[in-house]
Amino acid sequence: MRRTERLFQIIQILRRRRRLVTGRELADELDVSLRTLYRDMAELVAQRVPIRGEAGAGYMLGSDFDMPPLMLTADELEAAVLGAAWVAQRGDPALSRGAQDLIAKLTEAVPAHLRPVLLDASLRPMSFRRPVDDVFDGGEVRAAIRDRKKLRIAYTDVDDNPTERTIWPVSMGYMDDRRIVAAWCELRQDFRHFRTDRIVELSVEAEQYPMSAAVLRRRWEAHMREKSLERRAAFSATRGSPPGASRSL
Repeated sequence: MRRTERLFQIIQILRRRRRLVTGRELADELDVSLRTLYRDMAELVAQRVPIRGEAGAGYMLGSDFDMPPLMLTADELEAAVLGAAWVAQRGDPALSRGAQDLIAKLTEAVPAHLRPVLLDASLRPMSFRRPVDDVFDGGEVRAAIRDRKKLRIAYTDVDDNPTERTIWPVSMGYMDDRRIVAAWCELRQDFRHFRTDRIVELSVEAEQYPMSAAVLRRRWEAHMREKSLERRAAFSATRGSPPGASRSL
């Protein structure tokens, strides 16, 4: 790696981590010696890149740093193309159009020598499962997540039992052939995950839920961590059962 590329990569690492990164971590990721890393950091500081920190303590990129967003490498462009192609196949109509528009804008904005990476893309998402169609526009759910709007849904569970629920959507997960809405359920007074292909009706309520989206997301993340620990504990307990004991989870 040439020095100019390495200096650019250091900035990228610091942008990605968003925390103090030690010189050893940077040197290991770049596969260079600490001495080389320290010389590179001194060069960046000399070029007035707002890097805070020092050797032994760690480094962080200042929040006021502004770098042109399209100084991309071939690997970064291929990652963008592959991700956008997957979204174009699996997203709702608006999200699919957004993915296609993203590639069109990148094609116009990147340097000429990188355009073949976009135009002659050799990486493609493949799946042998057809996405399950939803009865509603996924864009409505994404907008409700952004705007903190409650959703009213008619839902059918795995046993075909119908229920009506008011939920506070926090996240939408995209699997290969279906989607999942993570939300606080007013009926169950807990977080639940709803398969979108089992939602038979959906409407966006005018009412917002009574907290910020960031607080709701943090509570959901804490809930997921707690459930993960419970599953691990249950699995460990069954593995430690004496011979002949039930091992069903």
